[in-house]
Amino acid sequence: MQAFTTHHGIVAPLDRENVDTDLIIPKQFLKSIKRSGFGPNLFDELRYLDHGEPGMDNSKRPLNPDFVLNQSRYQGASVLLARKNFGCGSSREHAPWALTQYGFRAIIAPSYADIFFNNSFKNGLLPIVLSELEVARLFDEVKAFVGYKLRIDLARQVVIAQDGRELAFDIEPFRKQSMLSGLDEIGQTLQKSDKIRAFEAEHLARYPWLEGAPAGAVRS
Repeated sequence: MQAFTTHHGIVAPLDRENVDTDLIIPKQFLKSIKRSGFGPNLFDELRYLDHGEPGMDNSKRPLNPDFVLNQSRYQGASVLLARKNFGCGSSREHAPWALTQYGFRAIIAPSYADIFFNNSFKNGLLPIVLSELEVARLFDEVKAFVGYKLRIDLARQVVIAQDGRELAFDIEPFRKQSMLSGLDEIGQTLQKSDKIRAFEAEHLARYPWLEGAPAGAVRS
């Protein structure tokens, strides 16, 4: 996954609570487990005026002019500002896939659904928790200033507003290191591949009958 160290980007405000994963990426688009192609259908119900189906040419679909991501002032946004309980609903990993493929690198909200929160870290999307008061102030500022940007410094664990104030956030150390290094659980495991191969070789030398044994075979 892409490493996250610092990021400076335009903020898009999604001013609604309890945004569930079916709103983030509707169920009809979950027919693929490939981690690509979901960005055009992010927030499909809100983003378009018609009903989307897989295989449709999204460039020809009518856009909802009232939806935040369709407004010119938020084009190129890479930080999503949201309200509490973001990512609730079903436990689809497609939700962070769709958000990252659209171009978002971070989300800021007062709270998240647990499974979405965990899945985001595994896909290089940084979910930041700030207080409702801090989030409310950011909503006011984003709406008041066109092109409003935030700077996120993961190493220091701060969000830096345009007026220079710093908003600290917490993150579990293992998740922080994973994001900074750009390595998910598989990537971190592969870093120890030499030790894994050495263990397997030693184990096979001690129990040579294991080589070629059928799956599920048990010997004393």
